[in-house]
Amino acid sequence: MKLNIHNTLLAASALIIAASTSSCRKDLCYNHFPEAGVTLSYENEWERDYGMGWLSGWDADLYGSTYDNLRPGNPEGVTMVAYHPDGITEFYMSTAGGNVSFGASVHSLLFYNNDTQYIILNDMASLPSARATSTSRSRATLGELHAGERTINPPDVLYAAYSPEVPELKMHENVPLPVRLQPLVYTYVIRYEFDYGQQHVALARGAVAGMAESVYMRDGVTSDEAATILYDCTLTPYGARAEVASFGVPGFPDEYYGRDESSRRDTPRPYTLNLEVKLTNGTLKSFTFDITDQMQRQPRGGVIVVKDIRIEDDENLSDSGFDVDLEDWGLLEDIIIPVHPV
Repeated sequence: MKLNIHNTLLAASALIIAASTSSCRKDLCYNHFPEAGVTLSYENEWERDYGMGWLSGWDADLYGSTYDNLRPGNPEGVTMVAYHPDGITEFYMSTAGGNVSFGASVHSLLFYNNDTQYIILNDMASLPSARATSTSRSRATLGELHAGERTINPPDVLYAAYSPEVPELKMHENVPLPVRLQPLVYTYVIRYEFDYGQQHVALARGAVAGMAESVYMRDGVTSDEAATILYDCTLTPYGARAEVASFGVPGFPDEYYGRDESSRRDTPRPYTLNLEVKLTNGTLKSFTFDITDQMQRQPRGGVIVVKDIRIEDDENLSDSGFDVDLEDWGLLEDIIIPVHPV
Protein backbone atom coordinates (compact mmCIF):
# COMPACT_ATOMS: atom_id res chain seq x y z
CA MET A 1 0.00 0.00 0.00
CA LYS A 2 2.78 2.42 0.91
CA LEU A 3 4.47 1.69 -2.43
CA ASN A 4 1.28 2.46 -4.35
CA ILE A 5 0.80 5.77 -2.51
CA HIS A 6 4.40 6.71 -3.21
CA ASN A 7 4.04 5.90 -6.91
CA THR A 8 0.81 7.88 -7.09
CA LEU A 9 2.47 10.95 -5.54
CA LEU A 10 5.37 10.71 -7.97
CA ALA A 11 3.00 10.53 -10.92
CA ALA A 12 0.99 13.52 -9.69
CA SER A 13 4.14 15.55 -9.14
CA ALA A 14 5.34 14.73 -12.64
CA LEU A 15 2.04 15.92 -14.12
CA ILE A 16 2.19 19.18 -12.14
CA ILE A 17 5.78 19.83 -13.19
CA ALA A 18 4.98 19.06 -16.82
CA ALA A 19 1.98 21.38 -16.79
CA SER A 20 3.96 24.11 -15.06
CA THR A 21 6.83 23.78 -17.55
CA SER A 22 4.43 23.92 -20.47
CA SER A 23 2.76 27.01 -19.04
CA CYS A 24 6.11 28.73 -18.49
CA ARG A 25 7.17 28.00 -22.05
CA LYS A 26 3.90 29.42 -23.36
CA ASP A 27 4.36 32.53 -21.22
CA LEU A 28 7.88 32.95 -22.54
CA CYS A 29 6.67 32.68 -26.11
CA TYR A 30 3.83 35.12 -25.61
CA ASN A 31 5.89 37.69 -23.71
CA HIS A 32 9.18 37.53 -25.61
CA PHE A 33 9.15 39.58 -28.81
CA PRO A 34 11.86 39.27 -31.45
CA GLU A 35 14.94 41.43 -30.92
CA ALA A 36 17.00 43.55 -33.25
CA GLY A 37 20.62 44.13 -32.36
CA VAL A 38 21.06 47.78 -33.39
CA THR A 39 24.61 49.00 -34.03
CA LEU A 40 25.01 52.71 -34.72
CA SER A 41 27.68 54.57 -36.68
CA TYR A 42 27.96 58.22 -37.70
CA GLU A 43 28.99 60.19 -40.74
CA ASN A 44 30.95 63.08 -39.23
CA GLU A 45 30.75 65.58 -42.10
CA TRP A 46 30.46 69.36 -41.69
CA GLU A 47 30.04 70.21 -45.39
CA ARG A 48 29.13 68.54 -48.69
CA ASP A 49 31.24 69.09 -51.77
CA TYR A 50 29.31 70.49 -54.74
CA GLY A 51 32.41 71.54 -56.64
CA MET A 52 34.35 73.78 -54.23
CA GLY A 53 36.86 71.09 -53.23
CA TRP A 54 37.44 72.38 -49.70
CA LEU A 55 38.79 69.08 -48.37
CA SER A 56 41.59 68.78 -50.93
CA GLY A 57 42.60 72.44 -50.87
CA TRP A 58 41.99 73.39 -47.25
CA ASP A 59 44.23 76.07 -45.71
CA ALA A 60 44.06 75.81 -41.91
CA ASP A 61 45.94 79.06 -41.32
CA LEU A 62 43.67 81.01 -43.64
CA TYR A 63 40.40 79.61 -42.29
CA GLY A 64 41.33 79.45 -38.62
CA SER A 65 40.86 75.70 -38.12
CA THR A 66 41.88 72.38 -39.57
CA TYR A 67 39.30 70.74 -41.79
CA ASP A 68 38.89 67.81 -39.41
CA ASN A 69 38.39 70.02 -36.35
CA LEU A 70 35.20 71.29 -37.96
CA ARG A 71 33.73 67.79 -38.07
CA PRO A 72 30.91 67.21 -35.57
CA GLY A 73 31.54 64.67 -32.84
CA ASN A 74 29.37 61.69 -32.00
CA PRO A 75 26.29 62.44 -29.88
CA GLU A 76 25.67 61.42 -26.28
CA GLY A 77 22.37 59.62 -26.79
CA VAL A 78 20.02 58.37 -29.51
CA THR A 79 16.27 57.92 -29.82
CA MET A 80 14.73 55.27 -32.06
CA VAL A 81 11.11 55.86 -33.09
CA ALA A 82 9.17 52.79 -34.23
CA TYR A 83 6.17 53.59 -36.45
CA HIS A 84 3.24 51.15 -36.41
CA PRO A 85 -0.50 51.34 -37.23
CA ASP A 86 -1.42 52.27 -33.65
CA GLY A 87 1.06 55.13 -33.38
CA ILE A 88 4.70 55.39 -32.39
CA THR A 89 6.93 53.87 -29.74
CA GLU A 90 10.17 55.49 -28.62
CA PHE A 91 13.28 53.61 -27.55
CA TYR A 92 16.33 55.24 -25.98
CA MET A 93 19.78 53.81 -26.51
CA SER A 94 23.45 54.60 -26.20
CA THR A 95 25.43 56.04 -29.07
CA ALA A 96 26.68 52.54 -29.86
CA GLY A 97 23.17 51.07 -30.13
CA GLY A 98 21.59 48.19 -28.24
CA ASN A 99 19.04 45.38 -28.35
CA VAL A 100 15.43 46.43 -28.92
CA SER A 101 12.25 44.34 -28.96
CA PHE A 102 9.17 45.29 -30.94
CA GLY A 103 6.15 43.55 -32.42
CA ALA A 104 5.59 42.44 -35.97
CA SER A 105 3.36 45.47 -36.68
CA VAL A 106 6.30 47.91 -36.81
CA HIS A 107 6.63 49.22 -40.37
CA SER A 108 9.57 51.66 -40.24
CA LEU A 109 12.17 53.16 -37.92
CA LEU A 110 13.60 56.66 -37.43
CA PHE A 111 16.79 57.36 -35.48
CA TYR A 112 18.11 60.73 -34.24
CA ASN A 113 20.35 62.07 -31.49
CA ASN A 114 18.56 63.44 -28.43
CA ASP A 115 21.31 65.52 -26.78
CA THR A 116 20.45 68.88 -28.37
CA GLN A 117 19.78 72.24 -26.72
CA TYR A 118 18.15 74.34 -29.44
CA ILE A 119 16.58 71.70 -31.72
CA ILE A 120 12.78 71.52 -31.64
CA LEU A 121 11.09 68.44 -33.13
CA ASN A 122 7.62 68.86 -34.64
CA ASP A 123 4.96 66.42 -35.92
CA MET A 124 6.96 63.35 -34.95
CA ALA A 125 3.83 61.17 -34.89
CA SER A 126 3.52 61.58 -38.66
CA LEU A 127 6.63 60.34 -40.42
CA PRO A 128 6.18 62.33 -43.69
CA SER A 129 5.86 65.62 -41.78
CA ALA A 130 8.32 64.98 -38.91
CA ARG A 131 10.82 67.83 -38.95
CA ALA A 132 13.39 69.68 -36.88
CA THR A 133 13.79 73.42 -36.42
CA SER A 134 15.65 75.70 -34.00
CA THR A 135 14.56 78.01 -31.20
CA SER A 136 13.83 81.65 -31.94
CA ARG A 137 16.33 84.38 -31.15
CA SER A 138 15.79 88.14 -31.36
CA ARG A 139 18.17 91.07 -31.79
CA ALA A 140 16.80 94.55 -31.13
CA THR A 141 19.36 96.31 -33.33
CA LEU A 142 18.89 94.10 -36.39
CA GLY A 143 16.55 95.32 -39.08
CA GLU A 144 14.62 92.79 -41.16
CA LEU A 145 17.08 91.43 -43.73
CA HIS A 146 14.38 89.41 -45.54
CA ALA A 147 10.70 90.15 -45.05
CA GLY A 148 8.78 87.65 -42.93
CA GLU A 149 11.71 85.47 -41.86
CA ARG A 150 11.87 84.15 -38.31
CA THR A 151 15.19 84.84 -36.56
CA ILE A 152 16.65 81.70 -34.98
CA ASN A 153 19.61 80.23 -33.12
CA PRO A 154 22.13 78.18 -35.05
CA PRO A 155 20.85 74.61 -34.67
CA ASP A 156 22.74 71.99 -32.69
CA VAL A 157 24.50 69.07 -34.31
CA LEU A 158 21.73 66.77 -35.55
CA TYR A 159 22.09 63.27 -36.96
CA ALA A 160 19.30 61.11 -38.34
CA ALA A 161 18.67 57.85 -40.17
CA TYR A 162 15.49 56.35 -41.60
CA SER A 163 14.84 52.66 -42.13
CA PRO A 164 11.78 52.19 -44.36
CA GLU A 165 11.70 48.44 -43.82
CA VAL A 166 12.09 46.47 -40.63
CA PRO A 167 13.97 43.17 -41.03
CA GLU A 168 11.94 40.00 -40.56
CA LEU A 169 12.33 38.99 -36.95
CA LYS A 170 11.60 35.48 -35.76
CA MET A 171 10.71 34.52 -32.22
CA HIS A 172 13.68 34.23 -29.83
CA GLU A 173 16.11 35.53 -32.49
CA ASN A 174 18.37 38.57 -32.39
CA VAL A 175 18.74 40.00 -35.89
CA PRO A 176 21.63 42.42 -36.59
CA LEU A 177 20.47 45.90 -37.64
CA PRO A 178 23.36 48.22 -38.60
CA VAL A 179 22.34 51.89 -38.88
CA ARG A 180 24.45 54.80 -40.14
CA LEU A 181 23.28 58.24 -39.01
CA GLN A 182 23.98 61.17 -41.33
CA PRO A 183 24.18 64.88 -40.48
CA LEU A 184 21.19 67.16 -41.05
CA VAL A 185 23.10 70.24 -39.86
CA TYR A 186 26.16 71.69 -41.61
CA THR A 187 28.69 74.43 -40.85
CA TYR A 188 29.64 77.61 -42.68
CA VAL A 189 32.98 79.23 -41.89
CA ILE A 190 32.34 82.95 -42.36
CA ARG A 191 35.18 85.46 -42.82
CA TYR A 192 34.62 89.22 -42.56
CA GLU A 193 37.75 90.82 -44.04
CA PHE A 194 38.47 94.48 -43.26
CA ASP A 195 40.35 96.83 -45.53
CA TYR A 196 40.81 99.20 -42.63
CA GLY A 197 39.54 99.92 -39.14
CA GLN A 198 39.43 96.55 -37.43
CA GLN A 199 41.41 98.12 -34.58
CA HIS A 200 38.31 100.15 -33.72
CA VAL A 201 36.12 97.06 -33.15
CA ALA A 202 35.43 95.80 -29.62
CA LEU A 203 32.68 93.25 -30.34
CA ALA A 204 31.18 91.68 -33.46
CA ARG A 205 28.16 89.55 -34.27
CA GLY A 206 26.43 88.50 -37.45
CA ALA A 207 23.36 87.18 -39.18
CA VAL A 208 22.70 85.23 -42.36
CA ALA A 209 19.28 85.46 -44.01
CA GLY A 210 17.59 83.10 -46.43
CA MET A 211 18.59 79.81 -44.78
CA ALA A 212 16.28 76.82 -44.31
CA GLU A 213 14.03 77.15 -41.28
CA SER A 214 13.65 73.39 -40.80
CA VAL A 215 14.63 69.98 -42.14
CA TYR A 216 12.52 66.86 -42.62
CA MET A 217 13.77 63.96 -40.55
CA ARG A 218 12.85 61.16 -42.95
CA ASP A 219 14.73 62.24 -46.06
CA GLY A 220 16.86 65.26 -45.11
CA VAL A 221 14.99 67.63 -47.44
CA THR A 222 14.92 71.20 -46.14
CA SER A 223 11.70 73.19 -45.88
CA ASP A 224 10.77 75.87 -48.39
CA GLU A 225 10.38 78.33 -45.51
CA ALA A 226 13.47 80.44 -44.83
CA ALA A 227 14.87 81.89 -41.60
CA THR A 228 17.57 84.31 -40.48
CA ILE A 229 20.27 82.79 -38.26
CA LEU A 230 21.80 85.01 -35.56
CA TYR A 231 25.25 84.30 -34.14
CA ASP A 232 28.30 85.78 -32.39
CA CYS A 233 31.68 86.39 -34.02
CA THR A 234 35.29 86.15 -32.91
CA LEU A 235 37.61 89.06 -33.62
CA THR A 236 40.71 88.29 -35.70
CA PRO A 237 43.66 90.30 -37.05
CA TYR A 238 41.88 90.57 -40.42
CA GLY A 239 38.43 91.39 -39.00
CA ALA A 240 35.97 88.80 -37.68
CA ARG A 241 35.18 85.11 -38.04
CA ALA A 242 32.31 82.77 -37.20
CA GLU A 243 31.44 79.09 -37.50
CA VAL A 244 27.70 79.00 -38.15
CA ALA A 245 25.59 75.85 -38.01
CA SER A 246 22.64 75.62 -40.41
CA PHE A 247 20.20 73.20 -42.02
CA GLY A 248 21.51 74.57 -45.32
CA VAL A 249 19.55 76.27 -48.09
CA PRO A 250 15.75 75.96 -48.31
CA GLY A 251 13.92 73.47 -50.51
CA PHE A 252 17.01 71.38 -51.08
CA PRO A 253 16.80 67.63 -51.81
CA ASP A 254 19.95 66.26 -50.24
CA GLU A 255 21.28 63.56 -52.56
CA TYR A 256 23.52 62.29 -49.76
CA TYR A 257 20.47 61.48 -47.68
CA GLY A 258 18.83 58.90 -49.89
CA ARG A 259 17.89 61.03 -52.91
CA ASP A 260 19.38 61.39 -56.39
CA GLU A 261 17.75 64.63 -57.52
CA SER A 262 19.55 67.73 -58.76
CA SER A 263 21.60 69.70 -56.25
CA ARG A 264 20.80 73.09 -57.81
CA ARG A 265 17.61 75.13 -57.92
CA ASP A 266 16.44 76.58 -61.24
CA THR A 267 15.29 79.81 -59.56
CA PRO A 268 17.95 81.39 -57.33
CA ARG A 269 16.96 82.49 -53.84
CA PRO A 270 18.52 85.58 -52.26
CA TYR A 271 20.97 85.17 -49.37
CA THR A 272 22.13 88.09 -47.24
CA LEU A 273 24.95 88.37 -44.71
CA ASN A 274 25.09 90.95 -41.93
CA LEU A 275 27.88 92.14 -39.64
CA GLU A 276 27.22 94.32 -36.61
CA VAL A 277 30.14 95.75 -34.64
CA LYS A 278 30.45 97.66 -31.41
CA LEU A 279 33.29 100.16 -31.62
CA THR A 280 35.61 100.90 -28.74
CA ASN A 281 33.70 104.14 -28.06
CA GLY A 282 30.39 102.26 -27.79
CA THR A 283 29.04 103.17 -31.21
CA LEU A 284 27.22 100.47 -33.20
CA LYS A 285 27.81 100.04 -36.93
CA SER A 286 26.21 97.54 -39.33
CA PHE A 287 27.23 96.14 -42.74
CA THR A 288 25.15 94.09 -45.20
CA PHE A 289 26.37 91.85 -48.05
CA ASP A 290 24.75 89.90 -50.88
CA ILE A 291 26.15 86.34 -50.75
CA THR A 292 23.69 84.69 -53.15
CA ASP A 293 26.37 83.49 -55.58
CA GLN A 294 28.48 81.96 -52.82
CA MET A 295 25.56 80.21 -51.14
CA GLN A 296 24.23 78.75 -54.41
CA ARG A 297 27.50 76.90 -54.84
CA GLN A 298 27.49 75.68 -51.23
CA PRO A 299 24.04 74.44 -50.23
CA ARG A 300 25.37 72.26 -47.39
CA GLY A 301 28.15 74.04 -45.52
CA GLY A 302 31.35 75.64 -46.77
CA VAL A 303 33.16 78.96 -46.61
CA ILE A 304 31.66 82.42 -47.06
CA VAL A 305 34.01 85.40 -47.47
CA VAL A 306 33.11 89.10 -47.61
CA LYS A 307 35.70 91.84 -48.08
CA ASP A 308 36.26 95.60 -48.39
CA ILE A 309 34.93 96.44 -44.92
CA ARG A 310 36.09 99.82 -43.62
CA ILE A 311 35.69 101.78 -40.41
CA GLU A 312 37.19 105.24 -40.63
CA ASP A 313 38.98 106.87 -37.72
CA ASP A 314 36.43 109.66 -37.43
CA GLU A 315 33.68 107.07 -36.81
CA ASN A 316 35.30 106.11 -33.51
CA LEU A 317 35.74 109.43 -31.76
CA SER A 318 36.47 109.02 -28.06
CA ASP A 319 33.48 110.97 -26.68
CA SER A 320 30.38 109.22 -27.97
CA GLY A 321 28.05 109.87 -25.03
CA PHE A 322 27.69 106.12 -24.41
CA ASP A 323 28.28 104.35 -21.13
CA VAL A 324 30.85 102.06 -22.69
CA ASP A 325 31.02 98.41 -21.61
CA LEU A 326 33.35 96.47 -23.87
CA GLU A 327 32.72 93.13 -22.14
CA ASP A 328 29.32 92.42 -23.70
CA TRP A 329 26.38 93.89 -25.58
CA GLY A 330 24.61 94.96 -22.37
CA LEU A 331 20.94 95.78 -22.90
CA LEU A 332 21.39 94.95 -26.59
CA GLU A 333 22.16 91.27 -25.88
CA ASP A 334 20.30 88.75 -28.06
CA ILE A 335 17.20 87.18 -26.52
CA ILE A 336 16.60 83.44 -26.92
CA ILE A 337 12.89 82.64 -27.11
CA PRO A 338 11.83 79.04 -26.34
CA VAL A 339 9.64 77.38 -28.96
CA HIS A 340 7.45 74.50 -27.87
CA PRO A 341 6.79 71.49 -30.11
CA VAL A 342 3.52 71.59 -32.05
